[in-house]
Amino acid sequence: MNITHAKSVTLPVSDQERARDFYVGALGFRVLADQRMGPVRWLQVAPHGAETSFTLASAEQGFTPGSVSGLILETSDLDTDCAELTRAGAAVEGPHELPWGRQATLTDPDGNSFVLAEPTPAPAKSGS
Repeated sequence: MNITHAKSVTLPVSDQERARDFYVGALGFRVLADQRMGPVRWLQVAPHGAETSFTLASAEQGFTPGSVSGLILETSDLDTDCAELTRAGAAVEGPHELPWGRQATLTDPDGNSFVLAEPTPAPAKSGS
């Protein structure tokens, strides 16, 4: 197999403009594409430097808003991101200390939910 990464993840939203404001304004993503393709608006966003983007797809495109859960977004500063997202009005729970690392949950305006996670430390190497 030669698969290298997920290119795009579809996030079902009820209002593409509101979703754009959230993902760009609150999460700091950048807009990769925002264009009409016939009756459909193709709206694609991504974190800076990411290989995977998010397509904000409307219910008119056959998606159920708020149906995504469990996507994990990695952050290098969980505490600061949680504080900034809370100030921006996002629904954030955490951060929490868990056996597998520190993380928080985040919900977008449509109810799509994410896990914000710190990088998992590499396991300690055992001596010979």
